[in-house]
Amino acid sequence: MQIRAGFEITYDCPQPTPMLLLLSVHPERMADVVGTHQIRFDPGIGRTDYRDGFGNMCHRIVAPAGRLTISADFVVQDPGTRDAAAPEAPQHAVQDLPDEVLVYLLGSRYCDTDKLLDIAWSLFGHTPPGWPRVQAICDYVHDRIAFGYEHADATRTAFGGHTDRRGVCRDFAHLAITLCRCMNIPARYCTGYLGDIGVPPVDCPMDFSAWFEAYLGGHWHTFDARHNTPRIGRILMARGRDATDAAITTTFGPCTLSGFRVVTQEVPAPAVLAQAPALPEAASTPATMQGGADAAVMTMARSDDHGRPQG
Repeated sequence: MQIRAGFEITYDCPQPTPMLLLLSVHPERMADVVGTHQIRFDPGIGRTDYRDGFGNMCHRIVAPAGRLTISADFVVQDPGTRDAAAPEAPQHAVQDLPDEVLVYLLGSRYCDTDKLLDIAWSLFGHTPPGWPRVQAICDYVHDRIAFGYEHADATRTAFGGHTDRRGVCRDFAHLAITLCRCMNIPARYCTGYLGDIGVPPVDCPMDFSAWFEAYLGGHWHTFDARHNTPRIGRILMARGRDATDAAITTTFGPCTLSGFRVVTQEVPAPAVLAQAPALPEAASTPATMQGGADAAVMTMARSDDHGRPQG
């Protein structure tokens, strides 16, 4: 199948503001892009690109004073299969893990393993190790947290999500990742596109999504504690220890997120590709806008949110 994906994000900046963007399709999926994949800026500005230590494609810009709109609209070829399951995948002893995955056992900004260690072992110490243990963690997190865009909190950690029992996609992912790490299972955070493909459509604005990967049987496997069912059409953008490493935008100065739209939809047939709808209209003011709750949007060197909905 083919999936049309894209976004339109608008910032208002009172002064020139450096930004770090992780808005490209991940290099692992770039070969699946049909045609071009281009990030556009209005007004036009320069950018420099690099790959970070997690393999993500990063873009550095300086947003000019005033309004800046960042957008992309592209098509990805996808096999149309659901997330693969490997129920027999075993858990590795820590001493047998590859060096490069050990970082995903450690605590991080949003994955406070020290606060959840005892809880994790009390809940999952009796479960069969490997895939069944990770699935038990997903089941628990899925039932523990109530989803709602209104529950977004940029400062909520995994322990906070466990205590508050509410959140958005990233809170489900952070809690599941942390519980896995407490049980000595390497786990890493993922963000990207996930449309309502193969499932009943949800009557709410489209957004980026967050899920996680666990290392079992020598491979990374996809898990999604929020939906807790295999899904079709994930398009990876970034990975990391948690949302800090995979923030779609990080701004180094005051700015207001004043527009946010995301589209992810199956293209019905190649013949109608050229007539596929443009990005859907969305709310235009931070006060009413829901988009961005599941996307990590971070502001550095400032203590206030400047109207940024975050999740």
